[in-house]
Amino acid sequence: MTNADFERIVDTSDEWITTRTGIKERRIANGVATSDMAVAASRAALDMAKVANEDIEMVILATVTPDYRLPSAACVVQEKMNFPNAAAFDVVAACAGFINGLSIASSFIENKNIKKALVIGVEKLSAFTNYKDRNTCVLFGDAAGAVVVSAEDGDSGVLSTYIKSEGKYRTLLWAEVGGSLNPYTESYDYDGRDKIMMNGSDVFKIAVKEMGNAAVKVIENAGLKPSDISLIVPHQANIRIVEALAKRLKLDMDRVFLNIEKYGNTSAASVPLALDQANRTGRLKSGDYIVMVAFGGGLTWGASLVKW
Repeated sequence: MTNADFERIVDTSDEWITTRTGIKERRIANGVATSDMAVAASRAALDMAKVANEDIEMVILATVTPDYRLPSAACVVQEKMNFPNAAAFDVVAACAGFINGLSIASSFIENKNIKKALVIGVEKLSAFTNYKDRNTCVLFGDAAGAVVVSAEDGDSGVLSTYIKSEGKYRTLLWAEVGGSLNPYTESYDYDGRDKIMMNGSDVFKIAVKEMGNAAVKVIENAGLKPSDISLIVPHQANIRIVEALAKRLKLDMDRVFLNIEKYGNTSAASVPLALDQANRTGRLKSGDYIVMVAFGGGLTWGASLVKW
């Protein structure tokens, strides 16, 4: 769905969207559910890792757009993928969900509770986007990405993680109606409060600060310096946030992976989608230090430093 498409449905323009967000296109998943996208990403990850389904002991699925309220989307994926030996659960941390899932998987592996986990970030945000709200509808797209996290010898892997949240800011980015506090009723007039609502300027200010703090923290915790980082793989929410992050770390933008122009903000899928593309296009090399960092509704944020 291009910016030109939005010019036909809301009062906006390609120039306005591109200048403020860096987004030109986004992908919309028609006729498929969140779990279907998650399955496609999972199969690709297992194939790349050369791991059998029965070896997966944990499925951690990050999403705010599950197939159902009950059960978890992770359980749906477990059935579709036939993971007979896996625990499966969802992580609800919006755009920071994949970072949270990776942190959980790493902890289970480091504590020798499991040897292999599948971490998925997936969103069908088009199902919860208000296409009458020009301030939010131009931002979001649908996508899925997945990684296999495995106990291996050597010094590569997840070296440092950091996750944080601040619930007092929850109304800056939320969907007010549809939960147990404000359930759907016969009188609900579908005024858009069941869709994504955002105070963009306030979210922007906090995101710039906290994504930078999170990235600095995982770099310092790993005993490294920003100059040691080969590539930043950030949540693709807004080009100006990413540019501010690079400036905070004193890194040139050529050390930042960007795909926001083509995919927009895909929430929990954003980081694994960008990571996979960086890998497939040769941007990641053995021994590289990679920082993944994200910020989302909750508000939630986090980062992970990986040695490739």
